[in-house]
Amino acid sequence: MRRRFVIEAVMVATYGHLLVPSRPVDYVVPYSSIAELYDMRDGSDPVMDNPDDDGHVKEKIMELIAFFEDSLNRKKIEKALQVPWRESSALLLSEEIHFTVVNAMDNAQYGEIFDPIETELLLTGMKLGIPLLSDQFEFQDKLIEAEVPVQVYDIEDFEFAVEEGISAEDLEV
Repeated sequence: MRRRFVIEAVMVATYGHLLVPSRPVDYVVPYSSIAELYDMRDGSDPVMDNPDDDGHVKEKIMELIAFFEDSLNRKKIEKALQVPWRESSALLLSEEIHFTVVNAMDNAQYGEIFDPIETELLLTGMKLGIPLLSDQFEFQDKLIEAEVPVQVYDIEDFEFAVEEGISAEDLEV
């Protein structure tokens, strides 16, 4: 069974182990986080502190942008962008890794606590009933503090989430 996770596109470029999962995964990505890749590519600010790591991650960002710009993938994304909350058809990176792009829409419900991309991530997780993957401890703490009804895994627990993670069905009583 393919495991689904809501994630920011840049994390897939940043954390190489996400590209070699032990089981099939579907990364659900709000479109706004794909748009953020272009800002990171074109910006002068480093993505990583270490210059060697920064160069490597920027190269991976370029590869990910090229993947999303592939003509077939671009058509699937454009179709999803026509309607709020529509999911694209699966974008196949490999046999093990699929991406689904969501035309997520920020709303004011969590806007005071979370930035727009964080809001779209958590709303996507809530709407689709799937967990988030994050490397941001502050974001995870804010989710807990605000009692947002969404499951979140730290990026370091990715293998656990893929292998033995708790699904929404497991939480139902």
